[in-house]
Amino acid sequence: MTGLDETIRLGASTNGSGPTATHVANAAGPVLPAPDLSVVRDVRRTVADRLAERLQAQHVDSPAARRELARSLVAAELSERGRERVRRGEDPWPIDTEMATSRAVMAALFGLGRLQPLIEDPTVENIEVDGYDTVWVSYADGRDERVPPIADSDAELIEILQLLAARTGNAERTFSSAHPALHLRLEDGSRLAAVAWTTPKPHVVIRRHRVRDVDLDDLIDLGTLDSVLAQFLRAAVRAGKNVVVTGLQNAGKTTLIRALANEFAPMERFATIEKEYELHLHDLPHRHPRVVALEAREGSAERDAAGRRAGEITLSDLVVDALRLNLRRIIVGEVRGPEVLPMLEAMSTGDGSLCTVHSRSAQHAVDRIVTLCLSAGVSMTDTFAYRLLAGSVDLFVHIELIDDTSTGGRRHRFVSQVVEIVGLGETNRPANTTVFGPGSDGRAVPLHRPQCLPELVRVGFDPSLLDQRNGTWTLPLGARP
Repeated sequence: MTGLDETIRLGASTNGSGPTATHVANAAGPVLPAPDLSVVRDVRRTVADRLAERLQAQHVDSPAARRELARSLVAAELSERGRERVRRGEDPWPIDTEMATSRAVMAALFGLGRLQPLIEDPTVENIEVDGYDTVWVSYADGRDERVPPIADSDAELIEILQLLAARTGNAERTFSSAHPALHLRLEDGSRLAAVAWTTPKPHVVIRRHRVRDVDLDDLIDLGTLDSVLAQFLRAAVRAGKNVVVTGLQNAGKTTLIRALANEFAPMERFATIEKEYELHLHDLPHRHPRVVALEAREGSAERDAAGRRAGEITLSDLVVDALRLNLRRIIVGEVRGPEVLPMLEAMSTGDGSLCTVHSRSAQHAVDRIVTLCLSAGVSMTDTFAYRLLAGSVDLFVHIELIDDTSTGGRRHRFVSQVVEIVGLGETNRPANTTVFGPGSDGRAVPLHRPQCLPELVRVGFDPSLLDQRNGTWTLPLGARP
């Protein structure tokens, strides 16, 4: 059995809290005595350092191989400590005590310690750690609650993060004063971001992805869309429109992208391109049997003559590679840098591609994309950037996030705008039509008919839906059926 399979989950509970019953039961074996927590903490720290060194040197990719390596290091460390006890004239550890200690250390190494229950809670949306003893959890119902510390000190918190980085089996995922930022994907698919050394105390954010297999009808139930918007977006995907989903952080852009992708024809071949896997469409083979999932790589501290990190693979590299893979569509999880140029190229030469952009509104996203183009390190004028955008993007879909939790309310996420790009205008900026705009409560309602309406009708869209000037929002904002 591996450390994750053990019923004991001491994790980082080294201050005496957590499961410290007098005996520890193995689900498939005898009842064992509880180990000495100070020994568990000390052995875990020693083995973690050695394991990190070995993983960095050997590039062990298999999770099973990493656990087997850790198990051998734990056994060696406990054996040496047992011999030291005998040299001091003390009795050797009983076999069951050594077994319990070994299992506790393995659980600490391969679980997430006191974070584990939060990761396993299906109602948790985000976890924010501001130092080891200031931990806030955001729940799906809008609650923000402070929870107990997840480590005994900031130093121990950093050790846990360093071990997590080493466990990825990727030499480039390091966390140290030379690499003070860490971005990685946990085993359950959650995204972890951490910083230290550049701040007075370490800060960690874990973003959960509670809903992966989601479609547009599910977003109607969640209050993100009404039936008119759902039918419009479904037709846009089927008609091969290039869609940019915009919104602020945590607005639900990734969830909407997943829902749009689930409208693809079942046998379509497409690629997802991300910094860290968040979409997880490749984990839904019943929906997407032909998806190509690509993930960027940060690279090491060493740089080549051009100033690029050794081993680095950027989103731009992946987009260029994807263009050679016989794909109809490309999905870029988030465009925030030079990858904007190959992404626009992919949109201008293909159809039905998707991406997300951080912005305050659909109109603001236009200027943000142009700014990214001008910052991409190539010679380009704003006029050319606007022209490139106008020839590539068909629709901007904006998701609004309203957070009323400070006044006792809840968070509301809904589409507030759908803007169609209809070529260049007289001022050399993209001309646009606001197809859906905010109604009286901010939620999107039909305003104008899009230029692409004939294409949408051809794939089954009923144009009379756009005559429903109040949409089909039948419940008050934030209500649930």
